[in-house]
Amino acid sequence: MTTAAQRNTASVLRRTALLGAISLALLAGNAQAQHAGDSTMVKLIRSLVGSGALTAEAGDLLIEEARREAQPQATAASTQAQPGDVRVPYIPQTVRDEIREEVKAEVMAQARDERWAAPDAVPEWTQRIRLEGDVRVRNESRLYSDSNSNIQVNWAAINAGNGYDVNRNTNLPYPPLLNTRQDRNNSWRIRARLGLTADLGEHVQGGVRLATGNDDGPVSTTQTLGGGLAKKDAWIDQAWIAWTPIDALRVVGGRFENPYWSTEALFSNDLNFDGVSVQYQDRFASDDLTVFATLGLTPLEYSGDSFPSTSTEKMKSRDKWLNGLQVGAEWAFNEDHRLRGALAYYDFRRITGQLSEPCALYAGDTFCSTDWTRPQFMQKGNTLMLLRNIALDPVSPANTPQPQYVGLASEFELVDVNLRYTVPAFNGYGLQLDGNWIRNLAYDPGEMWARANGGIVTNLTLPASGIAGPRDIDSGDTAWQLQATFGTLALKQPGNWNAWLGYRRVEADAVPDGYNDSDFHLGGTNAKGYYLGASWLFDKRAWLTGSWFSAKEVSGPPLAIDVFQLEVNAKF
Repeated sequence: MTTAAQRNTASVLRRTALLGAISLALLAGNAQAQHAGDSTMVKLIRSLVGSGALTAEAGDLLIEEARREAQPQATAASTQAQPGDVRVPYIPQTVRDEIREEVKAEVMAQARDERWAAPDAVPEWTQRIRLEGDVRVRNESRLYSDSNSNIQVNWAAINAGNGYDVNRNTNLPYPPLLNTRQDRNNSWRIRARLGLTADLGEHVQGGVRLATGNDDGPVSTTQTLGGGLAKKDAWIDQAWIAWTPIDALRVVGGRFENPYWSTEALFSNDLNFDGVSVQYQDRFASDDLTVFATLGLTPLEYSGDSFPSTSTEKMKSRDKWLNGLQVGAEWAFNEDHRLRGALAYYDFRRITGQLSEPCALYAGDTFCSTDWTRPQFMQKGNTLMLLRNIALDPVSPANTPQPQYVGLASEFELVDVNLRYTVPAFNGYGLQLDGNWIRNLAYDPGEMWARANGGIVTNLTLPASGIAGPRDIDSGDTAWQLQATFGTLALKQPGNWNAWLGYRRVEADAVPDGYNDSDFHLGGTNAKGYYLGASWLFDKRAWLTGSWFSAKEVSGPPLAIDVFQLEVNAKF
């Protein structure tokens, strides 16, 4: 059996012989011009034919060509040749064809040996699909101040259960409480995401992405390890179809990445959006100016189709929505200097709590009319109100159980301003300055108090008289953040690094607490403090990141939380 190495050796010998023949042919003219006979040349060509280096046909043509040109060339050389002249003889087409076939055969043999993929051998659909993903391994420590209040109610757990009985005559235990004083050191956590994007035509794309996560909450895809080495969960993180009728316009529907330019003071980096978004982006003035705009329609929660399940009278649709509009521009000037800005308006519709109609739970009612207004997901910080107007049992009013849910006391209509200035520094490094300011235009303590009928349960200070009012709601409507990043702003080559330092302040009712960063103050609002970190790309697609978050409450009982994270990220 002939091996690849033997085939390559034979091919090399044959090509060497051919080149030798051609070289002799180049020299033949001068030799033949000086000597009358051509028997030596003819013998050499016939010897090459006999060895298999030349075909018989190619040999005959070379012999004929040599004899035909011998006399004229000898005469011309004796009368016209000058020192240094080089004569290039004619190469017959058959010889050129044979050389081409030799090279082709060698390349094909190498392709077979090294298992090159022929274009026609790859299915067409594989050329329209792209896979991408990332993996993160993190060590995290959560550090709590010893002076923190140890009465921090876990309102999210109450809303996820059957409510909490607020009547102390019928329920003595505390409600579910958050840990506020005991550190949690060296928790190992992972994040893994795998996405597929397919070209479905000239203007249509589709995508699906899976991600890890401890639960179906919207703000984190991080999975805590342990749990008796049990297998980890995977969730559908994205599923979308996009239509791009022109280069500047993109319409996306399904579940997709955040279409707005925002910071984690408002939307977590892991937050994806449901619904539809229309995105426009175009460049003007010799590509120095880019303008962009985004319109989004996002369903946050649909009311139950058959709610209440135990009643013949069903509730009409009371769906919760987020409608957003953002416009912005980026101007590149003075070589690498860039200024980017955006203004956005977000209208959160029907996410505010409502006090129910009187409901006689003691008489067998299984629901109250506004149970649907409680948030499906929440972190902490917003001003909360009791939702149920529970009727008391006339036989024993003091001993009537009063299981309660809570809802958001404030409405939310946000104005969001973002600015970024990027400038070159030195040694190829860059400096990026980011600023973000958010104001809740719908914040109104008077309306909050009236909506709750006085049933405010968080962010409330009691006056000396013991009679609270709207002026005693200890909250706020503003959030802002500043951040500076220095180094290689886009990590591309091993050895690249960057570092950042920032300060964030988010008042209690500046934004809904269910959608922002889950690391800073462990999520939610009513938090202020600084954060810093650095990343180092140690391989082509792998980098090390360290982060430190130090935050405490803006108002209310003390709650200071520091978070340290050290993680390795890899992208493919």
